[in-house]
Amino acid sequence: MTNSGITDLNPQAKQMADESMVRNLEAQARAIWPQEVEFFRRYELPKDARVLDAGCGTGEIASRLAELFPHARVLGVDIVDGHLELARSRYARLASRLYFERQSVFDLQAPDRTFDLTVCRHVLHAIPHAERVITELVRVTRAGGYLHLIPEDYGMLHFQRTGLDPRDFWHTAAPAFGDKTQTDLFIGRDAFGILKSLGLREIIVDYVVVDTVRVPRETFATIFEAWRDGYADSIGEQTPISRDSAVAYFDQMIANIRDPLGYAVWMVPVVSARI
Repeated sequence: MTNSGITDLNPQAKQMADESMVRNLEAQARAIWPQEVEFFRRYELPKDARVLDAGCGTGEIASRLAELFPHARVLGVDIVDGHLELARSRYARLASRLYFERQSVFDLQAPDRTFDLTVCRHVLHAIPHAERVITELVRVTRAGGYLHLIPEDYGMLHFQRTGLDPRDFWHTAAPAFGDKTQTDLFIGRDAFGILKSLGLREIIVDYVVVDTVRVPRETFATIFEAWRDGYADSIGEQTPISRDSAVAYFDQMIANIRDPLGYAVWMVPVVSARI
């Protein structure tokens, strides 16, 4: 696939390459992994499993998978060179079993039925043609293997109302941003049907609950600070909400998270199936 093709299929390229995304990926891993790891543990994998992390970013989860499955070979692929370089340097101690390559999730460089576990987290909402990517993920997963997805859904974020009503922000910004970028920021609720239509079996929809009870407030707040810093400009350009208004909404949500008496929750869908 050409570089121009990748760019066309990556409408959030600027945000993905921004330093705020590194902060975001670190904080999301800290927030989500402690609950998500229990879903990984239920998969019946061979001792020497082959694992793919498609859209691996900075390798936060690929490295955790390599540690969780100590005899597995784990490949992380992404198209952001800076993220891949950071992943290789951070996890050099696992280099005998953990590899990072530049590949597009639309055109994986693997034969059919290569991997025992194929993982794709925090990617499907950020790209067009998600069904096409899921089909590609299924292609490279062996019969009897597992597909593990985190398809985000921005209708599953809930905050307390103070000066501003965060519902107005998410109900306006997410659909408008999705329309402009030809992405589906509510794909979490559609993932089950997509997998069912592809003939997958043992489909399970779980949720990681990222809230102010289960997750340290500062970790939770760091995610939203990174989203603010990486996306406020583009929200101002591509939605009816101005940049300054977007910052104000994010600042209020962050304050809600940090308030010792406040409660906020992000329901993160985790959808798995067997090939």
